[in-house]
Amino acid sequence: MAVRVIEVAEFDLVVFGASGDLAHRKLLPALYHRDADGQMPDDARIIASARRDYSDDDYRDYARKALKEHVSDLDDAHLEKFLKRIRYVKIDIGTGEGFEDLKTVLEEREDVIRAFYLAVGPDLFGTICENLGKISVVNTHSRVVMEKPIGKDGASAKALNATVGAVFNEDQIFRIDHYLGKETVQNLMALRFANALFEPLWNAAHIDHVQITVAESLGTGGRAGYYDTAGALRDMVQNHILQLLCLVAMEPPESMNADSVRDEKLKVLKALAPIGEHNTDKLTVRGQYRAGASAGGAVPGYLEELGNDQSGTETFVALKAEIANWRWAGVPFYLRTGKRLAQRVSEIVVQFRPIPHSIFDEEAGAITANRLIIRLQPDEGVQMKVMIKDPGPGGMRLRQVPLDMSFAEAFKVRNPDAYERLIMDVIRGNQTLFMRRDEVDAAWAWIDPIQAAWAASKETPKGYTAGTWGPSASIALVERDGRTWAEDELV
Repeated sequence: MAVRVIEVAEFDLVVFGASGDLAHRKLLPALYHRDADGQMPDDARIIASARRDYSDDDYRDYARKALKEHVSDLDDAHLEKFLKRIRYVKIDIGTGEGFEDLKTVLEEREDVIRAFYLAVGPDLFGTICENLGKISVVNTHSRVVMEKPIGKDGASAKALNATVGAVFNEDQIFRIDHYLGKETVQNLMALRFANALFEPLWNAAHIDHVQITVAESLGTGGRAGYYDTAGALRDMVQNHILQLLCLVAMEPPESMNADSVRDEKLKVLKALAPIGEHNTDKLTVRGQYRAGASAGGAVPGYLEELGNDQSGTETFVALKAEIANWRWAGVPFYLRTGKRLAQRVSEIVVQFRPIPHSIFDEEAGAITANRLIIRLQPDEGVQMKVMIKDPGPGGMRLRQVPLDMSFAEAFKVRNPDAYERLIMDVIRGNQTLFMRRDEVDAAWAWIDPIQAAWAASKETPKGYTAGTWGPSASIALVERDGRTWAEDELV
């Protein structure tokens, strides 16, 4: 099946933090693939920036090694063509040294799109933007890309957005969440709004509950120092999981226009029923992994990885959220994420209500309610669980089977990484899959009271053994409602 590739306009993409892990694993491979697929114009440039004392050729060697490590279908001839796009500018963000050199490179071409990708720690976002403003390289064709987290709470997010907003207009700011670039997430929109089958059923009358799981089998590893200042709630729920919840729960936008979509997502965030000191004990569970085992053998606990015998940071969180509007009144949204869980998987499970009455005899067997499973990773796809007759003579015997669509099987093409789509959307100026400032504020407004209630509580995170699905209290969170986590799907 052929894929239609539309070339973007001429651009200069400046990557701050170009020697870091994100550029190494994700950004360089994404840019190479977009170039290999013919989406970049001939004169597009990639301007890499870091503190290392590299020449252009030194950084090209660095990029060549990264691409050989992370791109399985690398073409040597095209690799060399791609590397010629790259320039390198040494910049020390802390001192400001090197920004004038960047200005010199950018002013070689005036009338092209300038995109600044901040692949650095969030504490440097404001400093970079202020320096870009000082050297006067931000024009009407400019954009800036910020990785999460946007602040550590509502107040710091507002301060950061104000600093960046003093240099860039809101329509030039792209707050990236790579989950929203995944094919499956966008197919959630297609399933709902391009098919007559689902949208009439997408409400409290037909859906019993929704589960969103983002599970990782690895620990914090080299991120332990950062992670201890964040925790699962800030690191995953405030951005990734709430964005997924918004796409599941939002009302149909009037169009796929960026602000139409984001207006509807904002309404969901504002409709979330508050969780705070009065109900965190009933609606939230936080945990911290202990030593255990994974597929690779024995693994240490979080405190051992951190190198500290005391920490109240959660590596697991489960929440029961509710959306106080007509469409979703009474439908719980069970959210969970964690490190060192039984496997790496991200899924959205939409559990439909059972049929109101069975016409079949007891010998036919139990009838299980329909379930829609949207898999984000590791194998992107959509699965619908339906009841059918078991083939063969001897009467009516019912069983549940999956109608399964694997993207890898359905479309005989390489499944692009989320960053490929999102970077090209930045160049196009399409903000549909990026968070608006008021979305960030609304998400923190819901998260902050939970964080404050945990801080006020004397309870520490509940321990769970690495390689399991988290603390037993997270099972009770669901089962006291007469439901269960859909772990039979997570295999």
